[in-house]
Amino acid sequence: MLTVAFCSDPASWFVGGDGEFAGFEYDLLKQFTQEVRLELRPTAAINSVDLRTTLKKARASLSAGLYRPSQDDDSIVWTDSFYTAEAVIVYNTDIRRPKDWEQLTGDTIAYLENSGMDSLVARLSKAHPGIRWKPIAAPSVDALLAQVDEGAFPYALVTSHKAALARNIYLNFATAFSTGAKIEMAWALPANKSYMLDALNSFIARAKENGLIDQLAERYFLPPQQVQRFDAGAFQERIRGDLPQLRPLFYRAQETTGVEWRLLAAVAYQESQWEPLATSETGVRGFMQITGDTARHLGVKNRLDPDESVQAAAGYLKDLKERLPDEIAEPDRTWMALASYNIGFMHLEDARRLAREQNLNPNLWKDIKQMLPLLAQPEYYSRARYGYARGGMPVAFVDRVRAYYDILLRHEPEHDALRLRAADDNGSSLPPIVVAALSKS
Repeated sequence: MLTVAFCSDPASWFVGGDGEFAGFEYDLLKQFTQEVRLELRPTAAINSVDLRTTLKKARASLSAGLYRPSQDDDSIVWTDSFYTAEAVIVYNTDIRRPKDWEQLTGDTIAYLENSGMDSLVARLSKAHPGIRWKPIAAPSVDALLAQVDEGAFPYALVTSHKAALARNIYLNFATAFSTGAKIEMAWALPANKSYMLDALNSFIARAKENGLIDQLAERYFLPPQQVQRFDAGAFQERIRGDLPQLRPLFYRAQETTGVEWRLLAAVAYQESQWEPLATSETGVRGFMQITGDTARHLGVKNRLDPDESVQAAAGYLKDLKERLPDEIAEPDRTWMALASYNIGFMHLEDARRLAREQNLNPNLWKDIKQMLPLLAQPEYYSRARYGYARGGMPVAFVDRVRAYYDILLRHEPEHDALRLRAADDNGSSLPPIVVAALSKS
């Protein structure tokens, strides 16, 4: 068994939409433990200070979620770096945006204590003596960014990938400028566990070479960039205002089909902004924007009935996932099913065939999203079995659904089916927001 200390963090370790553990570092370590036939046992740490204490007191064999410092005490050893990020200055948007170090003279910049930023802060403090630096013992970078968002600190030093992950969760901060410094993610071990270093470093080298790290980085770090900041703000307002009345629709669909309710809610928002009477320019109608042909295929009698629409869309998405080859693993399986939902299963198959021709992996979404836009180009769609397709549309669709889903995962708990059934036993009808919208038709 390999006991690993984590802080709960969107970039490191968290509970995913299916109730299982997930995260960039968790998934990477899960692959390592499978290869060496060990069980991965995560244990929670309070903050970055506790991550180190956990190692020194032998409560864990490894700590994740830290940055490798330029030097450390003799009680801890470090693996090779497996991911490199950029150190950036972020600021609360209620104040002016600093363009350079000179405009920060006399101000205080917060940073996460004992996370591995200390050596960088020492260099920056020497180079810019007019700036004060404040170490914060927050649970994670995410928690530090929340404090910047709330105005507790005007500025903070964080990594670019974690700032990107939080940009649509905390809406009152932005990146001011890059420091130019690179921050390396690595794992820390007690010195008496150094015999594990060779195995871990060999695994990291293979994960870089075979594309596993790039695949996980695409999965966890890239999608949130696809939702514009003002859109994320509107979405969060709708989460607070409209979603409480809409949850039963998505809960029932999850209970019927097994498709996670927050994913369905993300699809519905992308399709209609949760408007029951939405109609697209092409005549696609309803909460889930189901076409007339698809509605007939699914047996939908009224596309403007949100409950029926969500149930049908969930069943359709489940069917698309089941039609995909077994070798396509999650979460790529879900992203490809979403692309099929948007553009059609056969066009996805054309993209997968094209991936094989290009010596790419037809089972990875990061490769398929490169192929889909090619189906709009004559030299490619003329040879495709199912012809022309606006292949850029499903790529944008999936990226935006993923971004909305990420926000919902951070804001909304997973569904408790027993609690919902008890509520339904007391009698339920369409949510008031839906009834009100339908009454206008």
